[in-house]
Amino acid sequence: MPAVSRPQGELAIVLHTHMPYVEGFGTWPFGEEWLWEAFVGSYLPLLDLLDSGAPLTVSLTPVLCDQLEAPGVGERFARFVEDVRRYTHAEDIAGLRAGGHEALAQELERSLTDYEHALERFRARGEDLLGAFAPHAQWTSSATHAVLPMLATDSCVRTQIQIGVDSHLSRFGAGWRGGFWLPECAHAPHLDPLLEEAGAHATCVELTSRYGLGAREHLRPLLTESGLALVPIDRLTISRIWSEDGYPAHGRYRDYHRHTIHHHNPWANDGEPYDHEHALALAREHASDFVAHAIERLSDGGLVVCALDTELLGHWWYEGVHWLSAVVEECSRQGLSLVRLDEATVLRDPLPVDDFEWDPSTWGKDGDLSTWSAPAVADIAFETRAAELRVLAADERAGSAALRELLALQSSDWAFMVSRELAVPYARDRFAGHREAVTRALAGGRDAPTDGLRNLARYADPALLFGP
Repeated sequence: MPAVSRPQGELAIVLHTHMPYVEGFGTWPFGEEWLWEAFVGSYLPLLDLLDSGAPLTVSLTPVLCDQLEAPGVGERFARFVEDVRRYTHAEDIAGLRAGGHEALAQELERSLTDYEHALERFRARGEDLLGAFAPHAQWTSSATHAVLPMLATDSCVRTQIQIGVDSHLSRFGAGWRGGFWLPECAHAPHLDPLLEEAGAHATCVELTSRYGLGAREHLRPLLTESGLALVPIDRLTISRIWSEDGYPAHGRYRDYHRHTIHHHNPWANDGEPYDHEHALALAREHASDFVAHAIERLSDGGLVVCALDTELLGHWWYEGVHWLSAVVEECSRQGLSLVRLDEATVLRDPLPVDDFEWDPSTWGKDGDLSTWSAPAVADIAFETRAAELRVLAADERAGSAALRELLALQSSDWAFMVSRELAVPYARDRFAGHREAVTRALAGGRDAPTDGLRNLARYADPALLFGP
């Protein structure tokens, strides 16, 4: 009797690459420092992996791209490494040695080389990370990372989507195949025709609350009436990384939360001095485990989509890019097909959606909109919608400044930080600043200045909101 062949399943790793607009809005400990740390820990190491041919799916948000191409970004990053990080490492190293913590001091001496190497790699790339990402930028997103189901009008949803598409095409050319990352994976059925109208053909969705953790429905794309493919992410697989007991929580990995006076991290999660070589060896073990799990998950075929914030890898989870590199190797060694999402076999034959009356879903807490709408952030939700309606009511009197400030106000990041109690004063200040700027811009009319927004959403044309 001939052997029965196993259905060939595929793994797609989708990296959602995003940073709130911090360029020119604060430095230490909140503001541009987040961007520079992402350069060092996430973006530059990831680019080396992508350039080696790793078949990963990269989504770049327009608001991140705005910052990567902002005037003076190279000079400010170099100053951060050469002046700030060299100084803060030296101060903490001296303090630890004075306190008798030689192992911790030696770890900080090693970790300083991360910054030195990153600056070398940045200069070797002509100080142009946007250009370096260009060959790998497959998916785009909305203009300023708004939670689209929470916007008040289809006009503003269309504007957020179209700016995202236009900026991607302008920056990266005509090779876009229609992949559109919904910020916070926030989906509602009324978005589908608006996405398809803008040229999007596929997006990722979180359907765990609908089908249940581990259901096979998460392994097959769905086709909506408008022709948009909804590609479920697989929470069962993602939770091996992104959960309270996921890989990054292991005691041997570097502790992100415990830090020195100048916010350096020489400890491991178990409280001992961090041992880099042992942690990298563990990352390789976890990569092998991850691929073995994905193979088991795909025993009957299908597509596992593991979607992660790029900044989780390297910045939050220090060893994350090393783990990802090992995953690419393990896929080859264990015989798992790792594909870019646009090239996944099952995308050619999605299943029709069985019910269009779906509740909004996200990859946030509880899979719903509560992270951006619960009582702690209800004022942000209501005031953002009120500002949107004021701008629309102004019609032709509203110019570029009013639209761009509105887009900045709509960023999901302010409510997220407040809900998660991360840099709450900074988030509150940013939200209040953009809300007040919308009011000033409306009072100034079509000629109101846009200087305060620096390089944010330069592609924003009021005609998108109001029509030509």
